[in-house]
Amino acid sequence: MRIGIFGGDTGDRTIEQFIADARDAQAQGFAAYYLPQIFGMDAITLLAIIGREVPRIELGTGVVPTYPRHPGMLASQALTTASACGGRFVLGIGLSHQIVVEGLWGMSYDKPARHMKEYLSILMPLLHDGNVSFVGETLTNHAPAMVADRQPVPVLLAALAPRMLHLAGAVADGTITWMTGVETLSSYIVPSLSKAAANAGRPAPRVASSLPVCITHDAEAARTQAAQDFAVYGTLPSYKAMLDREGAAGPADVAIVGDEAAVAQGIARLADAGVTDFAAAVFGDRETQVRTRAFLATLV
Repeated sequence: MRIGIFGGDTGDRTIEQFIADARDAQAQGFAAYYLPQIFGMDAITLLAIIGREVPRIELGTGVVPTYPRHPGMLASQALTTASACGGRFVLGIGLSHQIVVEGLWGMSYDKPARHMKEYLSILMPLLHDGNVSFVGETLTNHAPAMVADRQPVPVLLAALAPRMLHLAGAVADGTITWMTGVETLSSYIVPSLSKAAANAGRPAPRVASSLPVCITHDAEAARTQAAQDFAVYGTLPSYKAMLDREGAAGPADVAIVGDEAAVAQGIARLADAGVTDFAAAVFGDRETQVRTRAFLATLV
């Protein structure tokens, strides 16, 4: 299993700080560096800049919401960033949430699985071949994505519901999950994804997982902090459904916390569950985060 770093919210740090953070992650030997698209800087643009400054580490989004960007435009963005990174870019995409799409952006969240199926019907051919002519119920594309230095762009779909997992395995290149526990990954996510890929004659999919991680001698205090820091994810329906499936009361129950031995065991369980890529969302005070990343580097 490849171990990487989840860089966190892009709304409170500068471009230079993210370049430095990614450079540190590369120097520590981590396989990848992921950034989210929330309400801060544009993650794809930021990773293109990082890719010109930090030459070896894989760079990915975790994740870019699809609704605000036409798949044709997203294909051009992704191909441009892949070219800037020399083929090290992984595009993580997802639906976001109804409360965001409808409440904040004023867009329809009707039939999200249909939306994603049509979205991928345009995005995947444009990334692979540069051309597609498609007319769906809500999305249409007849325009090419012409990028001279075309590099491969793996697409990981944030997938939790059955129809989304089918798309992640049968159409995309795998999935990327957040706040989903190891038992749910092992018993539900990985088998569903693998079956969809096999039935479609696709290669074994990538299974990327991200969870909060903290090295500490006071696990109870760390879980209390995780419950506070990540409380919103216990209220969003898609994440809450996975927490319920896990038997977890909230995000704190799926966080990987404890001393070095406990954290190593937690990460090993992810590998045993079939996770191929893990992006650690390190939390705690500055000293704790430094300690946690230094230990995770020993597991690479």
